[in-house]
Amino acid sequence: MTRKFFGTDGVRGTANTYPMTAEMALRIGAAVGRYFRRNKSVAHRVVIGKDTRRSGYMFENALTAGLTSTGMNVLLLGPVPTPAVGLLTHSMRADLGVMISASHNPAIDNGIKFFGPDGFKLSDEAETEIEALIESGVEPVQARNIGRAKRIDDGRFRYAERVKSTFPPGQRLEGIKVVIDCANGAAHRTAPEVLWELGADVIPVGVAPNGFNINHECGSTQPRLASETVVAHGADLGICLDGDADRAILIDETGAPADGDQIMALLAARWADEGRLKGGALVATVMSNLGLERFLVDRGLRLERTAVGDRYVVERMRAGGYNLGGEQSGHIVMTDYATTGDGLMAGLQFLAEMVRTGHRASDLVQSFEKVPQLLKNVRFKPGQAPLTEDSVQRAIADAKVQLGDKGRLLIRKSGTEPLIRVMAECEDNALLNATVDQVVAAVEATF
Repeated sequence: MTRKFFGTDGVRGTANTYPMTAEMALRIGAAVGRYFRRNKSVAHRVVIGKDTRRSGYMFENALTAGLTSTGMNVLLLGPVPTPAVGLLTHSMRADLGVMISASHNPAIDNGIKFFGPDGFKLSDEAETEIEALIESGVEPVQARNIGRAKRIDDGRFRYAERVKSTFPPGQRLEGIKVVIDCANGAAHRTAPEVLWELGADVIPVGVAPNGFNINHECGSTQPRLASETVVAHGADLGICLDGDADRAILIDETGAPADGDQIMALLAARWADEGRLKGGALVATVMSNLGLERFLVDRGLRLERTAVGDRYVVERMRAGGYNLGGEQSGHIVMTDYATTGDGLMAGLQFLAEMVRTGHRASDLVQSFEKVPQLLKNVRFKPGQAPLTEDSVQRAIADAKVQLGDKGRLLIRKSGTEPLIRVMAECEDNALLNATVDQVVAAVEATF
């Protein structure tokens, strides 16, 4: 069944534009409150976190109104990373967790994503049921049963202690200089504090949020600032988070970035050597580089591929009993420690390898040689559906024939933005560029 409001990671869009309006947030809050308040004889609670977008205040209030109208008691965490919401939903025995964030998107966007009582994101099936409640409407509880709302002041401290506990006992970061780019987002206080408390010499950037500068010329999608800062300060490592801190891109001491595929390769090899990699497999999406797959196969390991979205990675991990997965974009999921991707935690695991081996970051971020990969995004307008056009389908089929067994082609509609993503991998650069360009041209010709 096609979902109307939910994408690959909750509900997302431009703030104050349908469906990301205060009115819709109230309806969503009431619907999800009714969905989780199954037993009306006991008290129910929900935790709500947010990133640093100005619109977060509006959505926080609207969601609180909707949730309390169904009898849910709301605990407001304020600005915290997305993985903190997953952690605190479970540890505080809440029935539901809500994160208000559009992750790596610009400040004008916002989103709402949900966690179940186990701290994991909701399934497609649960979101479909909630959509039905949004559309049908929810009857509020009687006045005496309206829920309460209160601020929780120690949420980020609870999260920080959990993150520090994942760092190997006895290891410290003394003598290591780390640039931490918090993207002016949810981890702007927590991440520098955690690194400093573990002994690092910390150089923070992207730690002055003003409501409108989240992800702006900084963070995991724009790592230039962090790269320049690493080189300028002679730092040993840069860690670039995104707005809600559930992903990370690393910068080595030369200023060169390393994506999630390289981080996952390093951890998978290390965990396999230690007998810690459950199922002998790493779970990643269809976007991960073919070089990663070859790297794993050479070591007797497997790559389990899923649809794009860290939620689908986690679902496959849970179904197969795997404990390591993620995305090329920098989501690293370690279910021994967390219920969702955690950029700061991934950065700490990499730093632990630097300490253990004594190697420089540049020695550790190149586990495998990438197969040349090209990704181009084509933005479309609401109401357009370019992938349904015959001309586009013919261009895709022709491109696949041209690539043959020399590479692979992946075309998909983004689940979080109005974009068609055209990606190909091929060791023949001329063929790589030609096939991607012909599909992009076919998509653009439909506008």
